[in-house]
Amino acid sequence: MKVAVLVSGRGSNMQAILDACADSAYPAEVAVVISNIAGAPALERAENAGVKTVTIPHKDYPDRETFDQRVTEEIEAAGCELVVLAGFMRLLSEQFCEHWRDRLINIHPSLLPSFKGLDVHERMIAAGVRFGGCTVHYVRHEMDTGPIIAQAAVPIHPGDDADTLAARILEQEHVIYPLAVKWIAEGRVRISGEAVKVSGARAPVGALVNYQDA
Repeated sequence: MKVAVLVSGRGSNMQAILDACADSAYPAEVAVVISNIAGAPALERAENAGVKTVTIPHKDYPDRETFDQRVTEEIEAAGCELVVLAGFMRLLSEQFCEHWRDRLINIHPSLLPSFKGLDVHERMIAAGVRFGGCTVHYVRHEMDTGPIIAQAAVPIHPGDDADTLAARILEQEHVIYPLAVKWIAEGRVRISGEAVKVSGARAPVGALVNYQDA
């Protein structure tokens, strides 16, 4: 399956997918990486992996819809069947989300539907929740919504700050994003209503408890 990755920054999740694609048994390949920011570090990462890169500065377009249409043109020109958002810091138009419906995925650093939006790690710590995590989901027009494909739960430790928690969650993002792409490319993911069913996947046995006696 040919994949397009949309980026705006450093591209660490993109790199995790590129690393997975380096295995000849992996059922997907990144055909193009598109950024709205010239000089984004992710572009150099992609070029180092031999992947085509395209920069489309959003400020060159009069509105969101025109910009999104230009992005779609590049995705389709590369023959991509799946669009992966990896730190793409642009809200997408309803037109774009509908055009790529059920072919557009995102990763968010919380256990959705909790803690949508920005400043997620700070908000989790302030709320006193015992687990954070990350979610790969299909994209809908409303921010951080859509059928959930994969999640990883990460315990929040006493003394965590936003940076330490973010780093620990990011490690799991790098695990579940390539996994979700793999499942989709293998044809194992089915959307029923607004819920995802993954053929052959099993839930873990047992529960996680955040605190243990010393």
